[in-house]
Amino acid sequence: MKFLADECCDAGIVSSLRKDGHDVLYIMESGQGILDESILQKAFVENRILITEDKDFGELVCSLKRPVKGVILIRIEVHKRHLKWPCLKRLINDHSSTLEGYFVVVEVGKFRFRDLSQDNTAI
Repeated sequence: MKFLADECCDAGIVSSLRKDGHDVLYIMESGQGILDESILQKAFVENRILITEDKDFGELVCSLKRPVKGVILIRIEVHKRHLKWPCLKRLINDHSSTLEGYFVVVEVGKFRFRDLSQDNTAI
């Protein structure tokens, strides 16, 4: 799959995604300090699912309706950072067909899906 990892994403996640064979553009490697609007636009134009740990993207995508292929928001506490990759890997393995068109919140032990085309929430 093709992903764009926001600069706030853990570098270990990017490395693990790449080792798993995914095409990952990492903002920390190509353009630190880019505005969130520009990151969303880049992800959309390049047909990539955005991976972030920044809640501000929820406002841009869900409330302001900015176009996006999909967003994965990782919401795992710092002291549980070792669980980020296993949770994300499980999401990709179990739900890869439902990542496009969704805003997905990843938490330890659960995923929350918001259908961006229908503007409703499904669990």
